[in-house]
Amino acid sequence: MLPDCLSAEGERRCRRLLAGATARLRMRPAAAAVLVPLCSVRGVPALLYTLRSSRLVGRHKGEVSFPGGKCDPADQDVVHTALRETREELGLAVPEEHVWGVLRPVQDQRKATVVPVLAGVGPLDPQSLRPSPEEVDEVFALPLAHLLQAQNQGYTHFCQGGHFCYTLPVFLHGPHRVWGLTAIITEFTLQLLAPGTYQPHLASPGLPRG
Repeated sequence: MLPDCLSAEGERRCRRLLAGATARLRMRPAAAAVLVPLCSVRGVPALLYTLRSSRLVGRHKGEVSFPGGKCDPADQDVVHTALRETREELGLAVPEEHVWGVLRPVQDQRKATVVPVLAGVGPLDPQSLRPSPEEVDEVFALPLAHLLQAQNQGYTHFCQGGHFCYTLPVFLHGPHRVWGLTAIITEFTLQLLAPGTYQPHLASPGLPRG
């Protein structure tokens, strides 16, 4: 059964569980930060995603991601990076007091650290947002109930030199496939929001960790 993730009690529980990591990691240098926006779409708890613009330069163009980007020297910390990037990409201003905490950092293939920041952004209509066309092609939400259904979960096994290296999650059957670091961060988020409901199946001797 899906817990009431948007209740005051659910928020307090998540903030309490994230407090230690947030205090430890918030000021630590990182290459980038992303916001994991927990929202309510027509009363249904969901996570908000973006489809990166196909016009971007780089290997991640056209992929599903959370709003975010590189840390700027002017940013006070990773939380401010995530909030700034979300405002620039989506035109969505999230007050700092709506931030629940910092999730476990991940590393990309170049060993750059990416810090996920969980925030409750309240009731939201993704179609009402005005994303930057230079950075975002589409904004969409996936209900937590959808992400938690086993038939919408998959796993990709990666091998190097003919030997098993690691397994990463994939979330299927939405408007777009969620994979890569975004899927890992989604998995961390589901483990926090729905303990006992979401059962990860990662076999990851080589899984990047912060």
